[in-house]
Amino acid sequence: MKKIFLRGKVLFIILSISSLFSEVFAEQPVSFRGANLLVSASVESPVRETLLRMLQEEISERSGQNLRIRDSWQGSANTIAIALSGDETLYGRDLPESASELKAEGFRVLSIKEGNAHAIWIIGADTRGALFGAGWLLRNLRLERNRISIQLPVDIQSAPVYPIRGHQIGYRTAANTFDAWSVEQYEKYIRELVIFGTNAIESIPIDDDNANAISVHMKIKPGEMNTRMSEICHKYGIDFWAWTPATFDLRDQAKRKTELEKHEKFYKSCVRLDHIFFPGGDPGKNHPREVMPYLRDLHQILTKYHPHAGMWISLQGFSVEQVDYFYRYLDEHQPTWLMGVVTGPSSPSVSETRFRLPSQYKHRHYPDITHTIRCDYPVENWDQAYALTLGREPVNPQPYYYAGIHASLAPFTDGFVSYSDGSTDNVNKIVWSMRGWNPALPVDEIMTQYARYFFGPGLENDGAAGIFALEKNWDGPLTANGGVETTLAFWKQLEKENPALNRNNWRWQMMLMRAYYDAYTRRRLIYEESLEREANAILEKAGEYGAAKAMALALAKVNEADTKPIATDLRKRIEELFEDLFRTIGLQSSVPKYDASGYERGASLDFVDYPLNNRWWLADQFENLGKSGTEEERLTRIKTISSWENPGMGSYYDDISNIRKGPRVTTRSYDATDVAWWDNGFSRERLSFQLFQKSPVIEYDHLNPGARYHIRVCGEGDALIRVDGVRLEPILYNKEKGSFKEWIVPLELSRKGKIKVTFDVPEESQLNWRQHSKISDIWLLKVNP
Repeated sequence: MKKIFLRGKVLFIILSISSLFSEVFAEQPVSFRGANLLVSASVESPVRETLLRMLQEEISERSGQNLRIRDSWQGSANTIAIALSGDETLYGRDLPESASELKAEGFRVLSIKEGNAHAIWIIGADTRGALFGAGWLLRNLRLERNRISIQLPVDIQSAPVYPIRGHQIGYRTAANTFDAWSVEQYEKYIRELVIFGTNAIESIPIDDDNANAISVHMKIKPGEMNTRMSEICHKYGIDFWAWTPATFDLRDQAKRKTELEKHEKFYKSCVRLDHIFFPGGDPGKNHPREVMPYLRDLHQILTKYHPHAGMWISLQGFSVEQVDYFYRYLDEHQPTWLMGVVTGPSSPSVSETRFRLPSQYKHRHYPDITHTIRCDYPVENWDQAYALTLGREPVNPQPYYYAGIHASLAPFTDGFVSYSDGSTDNVNKIVWSMRGWNPALPVDEIMTQYARYFFGPGLENDGAAGIFALEKNWDGPLTANGGVETTLAFWKQLEKENPALNRNNWRWQMMLMRAYYDAYTRRRLIYEESLEREANAILEKAGEYGAAKAMALALAKVNEADTKPIATDLRKRIEELFEDLFRTIGLQSSVPKYDASGYERGASLDFVDYPLNNRWWLADQFENLGKSGTEEERLTRIKTISSWENPGMGSYYDDISNIRKGPRVTTRSYDATDVAWWDNGFSRERLSFQLFQKSPVIEYDHLNPGARYHIRVCGEGDALIRVDGVRLEPILYNKEKGSFKEWIVPLELSRKGKIKVTFDVPEESQLNWRQHSKISDIWLLKVNP
């Protein structure tokens, strides 16, 4: 036994040593401090000069060191050599043999050791390939103060799966950040997107110099900035797109002529312009019978200045008849001037568009990766507390969610240029760019590269983990999500350890702000809901106190949220971080403080203290009750209010779209209409009224077979109810906001112990979606026979 034990011990030691040596002789960090940089003259100008500058500036910013630009090989010095696959030699030295042919925009990165000298070869299939290969190098170098190193050996070959990988970053007043940027900041941001695989930038240029289009933050006029953006794209050799709607009636020949002249002026001013995107009916109300000839005329002007540029159209906002007309037009005319179709918000589906679109036309996705509610891809399982406070356009790092959306929709397209209106979605931009390059790239690897590059090589794992934790903060009922506190503790430790990032790194500041904001919101939610429960307990004694006293005591209790606030330290830090973000990146988180363009445009600071209980609604209810009615009528209404969410033994209440308070609701509304936007976000309505669905499904079980039940609904407009498919006739039917409707459930339906409640969708096509019927609250009330 002893020999076997010793033999096993020796074997363990041998295996350990073997493993150690394999690690030693495998990947090793090799210093490239002071290395030489060689770039082939066949890399096209001005990209060659931009590539050199990009490498020098990005490396110097992070390490304080510079590479040495050379035009010859220098003995035993380590070298970074950039060439094109068509080159036979680089400054007299043969290129390494390629294992396989490189695809467009692709590259190979290969390390070779000769004596003591290491050379990293970046071989591009073309000029863009060389640029993206340099981006790979920057993402994988370990750049620290006075240190430049990389794990060697390396031999990778890569090419993009999708040819279109872009982002819209329009310089306009509606943006939550972009309008505060200088030309230098725009170039920096575009460069960083390029480093992560982006090959297209879209602007919003037409009619952008009028007084209404200029914000207080703008350093130059929009027209000039759009010209400069074209120049930046030219320098980096990437595509420049322009988003150009027509908000006027195209049948007005005078306005049409003026618009064509504006376009020609813009086309002429651009050193590079590759694509024009006309967004259908969003905005605008023109029929495609007017749109298509207009786009044909635009294309004739466009190709005078940019012969290879393409024209694109989306079918956003088009009716079924208009969509059918468009496809008939393609069949009949087969326009060669049209390059492709874009699928965006309020378009036919991505899959339908690809199915109906003739194969000669390309298909681009226009995904909204910025917004959280009232949008194409609302946050799933998002607590109402976040919707009320962070709002529609907050800092929203959701790497797994947006990677999943890309995976499901990208195969129907040739790529994407995303919708974006600020810097708050920067994580999502990187995810889409890298998944557009390689759809199989793991999300954790993308975020590790993101954190390494933007936070530093010592933070690649913790930074990525912190971002994933922020995404989990948004998953499910907030009161039950104790992980929010863990996320805050994690980020507070990172904050303590990285003071330089706290001061100057806007991406880092955004993550910190979200960690504090989420935790502050959760603590307020728990506290304020507890105050409302106490207030309801007071109201239940209204018969003892009298209506006036009960209302005064209850209101004082819920208002302790304001008079006795909690977590003031978190609140203070949130405000400090928003101030830092305005300083570092121009983020406009408040309308009064930072001149945000609107309360729905990233103004999360303005809603940080929005009530998470119903104190505003209660104050208004009590004020109205105090002015009218008898004492008995007041007590009756107070009983309705106090028992709103607790209707009594054997009865049930569901807040239709609240994931915490709708356990019997089986539908989740992600149709852009389930979260209200009233009074610029400062609605005083009951919180449940601000969540709704058009046609929810509610399932009840464990009912008393011998009991009589009524269904009560609160909402606005019509409610066409069915129970187990049977349409019911109401005994009460009010349509005003916040009023009740009621039905008797037939005994033959409830006696089996379970029922399914559904709602038909009323015919309201003539109405704006904001005026559609809404169902916000539902009760199944057990009543005495």
